[in-house]
This record gives sequence, structure tokens and C-alpha cells, in this order.
Amino acid sequence: MRCDKKHMLLYAVTDRAWVGKQTLYEQVEAALRGGVTCVQLREKELDEAAFLREAESVCALCRRYGVPFIVNDNVDIALACGADGVHVGQEDMKAGEVRRRVGEDMILGVSVHTVGEARQAVRDGADYLGLGAVFPTSTKADADQMPNETLRAICDAVDIPIVAIGGINRDNLLKLAGSGVDGVALVSAIFSAEDIEGTCRELRALSKEMAGL
Repeated sequence: MRCDKKHMLLYAVTDRAWVGKQTLYEQVEAALRGGVTCVQLREKELDEAAFLREAESVCALCRRYGVPFIVNDNVDIALACGADGVHVGQEDMKAGEVRRRVGEDMILGVSVHTVGEARQAVRDGADYLGLGAVFPTSTKADADQMPNETLRAICDAVDIPIVAIGGINRDNLLKLAGSGVDGVALVSAIFSAEDIEGTCRELRALSKEMAGL
């Protein structure tokens, strides 16, 4: 599966902190029913065996819905479960090395914070970029907020799909209209919701408005 900007429209990033009444699998399925266009599995606590089992099940679920399945950070897990892609940050394995390991057919997403990092990611073979944090966020305590001018400069500097992340919710999503991003990546705005499916339907409509679709 190749990356298309339509996959960035409503990009769900999992967070085990919100697992409770539903399992993570059930939460992801609710988000898929609500219209998310990409799912990234982000796990920082599970051991490798548990991570792989979860990745395989969520990967199969995403296939049923025809939505790209991305693994955060862990190239070995992404390859082992047959994920559609892998996403890495600036502190993870270098994007060029990831591309060499996964080959040309797997989607590669890279988090960037400057125009220089964005251009380097493109040279290294990135298929899409994640930009943020665009708003204050409690999900990632060490994330600095990206100035709006930097966001727009990165969007102007590259020609691959771009997704904004960090503190985005239904109240501020439309503030990104006209910035150049192709969509939004959401964590707590999706997975902390009482009604994940209904919330995703609302967020998808807002995302389409934001993107001018």
C-alpha cells in the first residue's frame, strides 16, 4: 500500500492509557467504524511478544476496513506483523536506515520539527511527515509547540503528505485550515471519548472542512 494524502485526513494514534471499558482492539474498531483513515499502534510498555500479538490483530482489523496500519518506532514488529508502514521520530532509528530495512513498498512516516529535518526526511525516503506539537498537549510531555510559521514553512517546503499532531481536538481543529496540512493525527481526542465511533464521525467532518474537501 502506498501513502496518499487522503490517508492523513483522520489519523488515529493509539494510547493504552485510555483502555478500560473497552480493549484497545475494540477502541480501534470503533474508530474505524467512525471513519478514521489511518491507524498507528504506539506501544511503549508492552514486551515484544505481547506487542507483536497486538500488532498482528490490529493489522488484520485495519485490513478488513481497508485502512493503512502503521507501527510506531519498532521496525522489527512492523516487519514481523506485515504492517503497511512504520513511523519514526528524530530520536529513533534514522529514516534512511529504516527505509533500507523495510524496502520500497512499506510506508515510512517521519516526525519533523524544522524545514531542514523535513527536507532530510524526504531525501531519506519518507512517504509522509508528522508535524507537531501544533497545540499544547499532555500526551507527550516533552513535545515543544511548533510555531504556526514553522508549520506553514514545512508544508511549503515539501511535496509529500503532511499530518499535524499534538493537542488537536474538535474545538481547535479548524484553526489548522489553510496551513497546508493534509489532515490531523489524534490521540486523546479519539481514545478518551465515551463514544469513539460518534466522535470520529464528527472529527472526520471537521477534518474534511479543515482540508477544504
